[in-house]
Amino acid sequence: MKPDFKTIALVGKYNSPSSASSLSRLAHYLKAKHYTVLLTCHIAETCAIAGFQTRALSGIGQEADLAIVMGGDGTFLSIARALVDSRIPLVGINLGRLGFLTDVSLDTMFSTLDEMLGGEFVTEERVMLEASVERTGEVLIHAHAFNDVVVNKGSQGRLIEFEIYIDDQFVYSQRADGLVVSSPTGSTAYALSAGGPILHPSLEAVVLVPICPHTLSARPIAVNSHSEIEINVIHADDARVHFDGQLHADLQVGDRVVIRRAHNSVRLLHPVGHSYYDTLRQKLRWGEKL
Repeated sequence: MKPDFKTIALVGKYNSPSSASSLSRLAHYLKAKHYTVLLTCHIAETCAIAGFQTRALSGIGQEADLAIVMGGDGTFLSIARALVDSRIPLVGINLGRLGFLTDVSLDTMFSTLDEMLGGEFVTEERVMLEASVERTGEVLIHAHAFNDVVVNKGSQGRLIEFEIYIDDQFVYSQRADGLVVSSPTGSTAYALSAGGPILHPSLEAVVLVPICPHTLSARPIAVNSHSEIEINVIHADDARVHFDGQLHADLQVGDRVVIRRAHNSVRLLHPVGHSYYDTLRQKLRWGEKL
């Protein structure tokens, strides 16, 4: 059954000449196919694309049936956070380096999109995290994270000390460079570099990965994605919390970082034949001779 995609939003990276050209070509291509095309105001202005309706990113989700994200994984993360509450499905066209999330090739985007817009796609739901920073009972910050929430040392480079509670049960106290709390999507990012496991995107789980812990027996732990994870800052000369490595806030001793699964998940559309294991083999270069 052909999906009812009538209005398509183009979002993504807008500060490079290559992306500007590709976005313009795609916008005109979709318009010729008689789709209503929405561009974010930033894209229309910085890429000098005229003749299309423009909206603020926050307004895209209320009008579009589909969002095509052109850029790298970092761009995709920011768009996914911005549009998660609209439940609009996302398709990623890769202009970056790795492309774990943006799995449509720029070279084949027109033929691939023709197939997907005709109904040949695979739908996938992925966990989104939400976190709040609490200080003396007051919520200072509330933010989403598609990859991970990271509490770590700041510019002074000294270990921080924190306590971990899961569903109000004490787990451990730790002195370390920090802690990564990752969704399955983010398990191939910072968490993997810190020694964490790869979680298949379909798993209902999040993983906690210590960063250079002072206690050598500290190991990653995976928990149910519906658990509430609390990080209490016990001692730190300079500590921060990061959301997808794109947003951050300074922390003080006594602060609580509370991480939960967001109410809405992220809906991704992949080309038919998409395989997560193929992606891992290609991006992580499994099987190559060293």
